[in-house]
Amino acid sequence: MQTISLPAGRSHWQLQALPPLALYIHMPWCVRKCPYCDFNSHEAKNGFDENGYLDALVRDLELALPSIWGRRVVSIFFGGGTPSLFSAAGLDRLLADIRARVALNADAEITLEANPGTFEADKFRDYRAAGINRLSIGIQSFNAGHLKALGRIHDEREAQRAIEIAHRHFDNFNLDLMYALPGQTLAEAQADIRTAIDAGSTHLSAYHLTLEPNTLFYRYPPALPDDELSADMQEMVEAELASAGFDHYETSAFARPGRRCQHNLNYWQFGDYLGIGAGAHSKLTFHDRIVREMRYKQPTQYLREIAAGAPVQESRQVALDELPFEFMMNLLRLTGGFESQLFTERTGLPLARIERELSEAEARGLLERDHVGIRPTQAGQRFLNDLLQLFLNGEPD
Repeated sequence: MQTISLPAGRSHWQLQALPPLALYIHMPWCVRKCPYCDFNSHEAKNGFDENGYLDALVRDLELALPSIWGRRVVSIFFGGGTPSLFSAAGLDRLLADIRARVALNADAEITLEANPGTFEADKFRDYRAAGINRLSIGIQSFNAGHLKALGRIHDEREAQRAIEIAHRHFDNFNLDLMYALPGQTLAEAQADIRTAIDAGSTHLSAYHLTLEPNTLFYRYPPALPDDELSADMQEMVEAELASAGFDHYETSAFARPGRRCQHNLNYWQFGDYLGIGAGAHSKLTFHDRIVREMRYKQPTQYLREIAAGAPVQESRQVALDELPFEFMMNLLRLTGGFESQLFTERTGLPLARIERELSEAEARGLLERDHVGIRPTQAGQRFLNDLLQLFLNGEPD
């Protein structure tokens, strides 16, 4: 990409307004590490110190307060690991501590990731009473054989029970599903999607299984469906969910009307987020810079660094010439694209700075635009990496 100079008349880069701010809280423990998982998760073989970790999260937030003074938090997301290993009383206490320290929108979406093997009716009733108003349930599949191949700790009966409990206490919940699984047929993938639709959730996330570095599957690859079958599965997923009335609003996200995930939308719209907890990432905008941070990943080291008052392992200012790619990497995941002025609002750069790249993407049929907005075409959605590469260095591989 060409070097980006400062706009005429400005001696330094600055934004006119700050984007919305979300809070991400990482809970790093799980019952068992899945062979496909590359998230910062750690098996709780000997349990963990819940109160000690909750205290550390509060201290982490306090240390970060100078970076977010005066800003309201629009959403909270508890991710993991398996956050539902934590007690309802513990999360109730944590949410009270958060409200005492930051301004939280009255209608803030507060999501908890949960795995079916951790569902207890009373526990999830108490989560709801604590203020959690949205669940994201890691189903992955309803097929016993595929669940076993994925190393999941639950079976299909526990998956259905988790959904029943979710319905009892929450009117807004997501189901995570995966397709292109080891040995999976198109009919089996379709059965999973139809079962998920029948479950009555408000949101579905459907992910293509990929072999990520530093996972067991990457070291010992299972036999996966070929590219043609995987593409057929993707088209089937999109068709089934469209027929059921779901809005396909992001690469892997489908929502009932009015039920898009507000927290994730803020990520995809290049909003800000403060991440606290082991390995959590942050993107924070100031009037004169954008900063990315990462906390220490190992829970033991994170707790040690919290005690020393320095939990941030890495912090870097995003360079001006990185901003167009970072913006597009998020916004072009949205199937409806974005309004043109958002580029300047979020990056502080005029849209003319990427005119060459936009024109090239349009000429290749990967992008379309009008006087209102910019959006990926269906080809752009299918070949998103090629589209994004144009904003990285001008030519796809």
